[in-house]
Amino acid sequence: METDRDAVEPRDGRRARGARTRDAALAAAVQLASVEGLEGLSIAHLASRLGTAKSSVHAAFGSKEALQVAVVARTRDILIELVIAPALTFPGGVARLTALGEGWMSYLEAKTFEGGCVLSSASLEMDGRPGAARDAVAGVMREWLDLLTSNVERAVAAGEIRAEIDPAQLAFELNAVGMAANWQSQLFGEAFSYQTGRAGWRGLLESNKASS
Repeated sequence: METDRDAVEPRDGRRARGARTRDAALAAAVQLASVEGLEGLSIAHLASRLGTAKSSVHAAFGSKEALQVAVVARTRDILIELVIAPALTFPGGVARLTALGEGWMSYLEAKTFEGGCVLSSASLEMDGRPGAARDAVAGVMREWLDLLTSNVERAVAAGEIRAEIDPAQLAFELNAVGMAANWQSQLFGEAFSYQTGRAGWRGLLESNKASS
């Protein structure tokens, strides 16, 4: 006679295998999106890359849009792991802003993604395309800008950054440096782009430093 435990364990095993399969497919999808763009990502394209049946990928994600949203969410997790979490070990304000800039440039320079930063490219690709994928990209980028802004505000409060600075404006400028470094490196294949990005990030913080 089948016990409750006998019935549950096989289901749990299938669930775990399904989660591992989806995770592997999502990792491949992130790399594919970095090269082809979110709009170039499709169930069929991903299945071809994985060498598996289209029906298997469809079962894991359900639709192209759901796959796109899942890729954005996974990319957010990678950004948090590699850039944001290490920076949070520094005090809020200029120290954390400096760490965020260095972390972002290192993340880009290390070619975490085959085709460059997914979020950077998707921000341009999806800005005029309404839908869940665009909303997902906008949500992550808003979180990033809010993080930069809040740390500029802390720096102002601590007397590290000039009091008359608009925190949202400086956050905009810092973000623009990283976006430009990614763009220049991807378009022209210039490794020095990240050195330029680092210098631009440091220069913005230095030029807005409060007088001692």
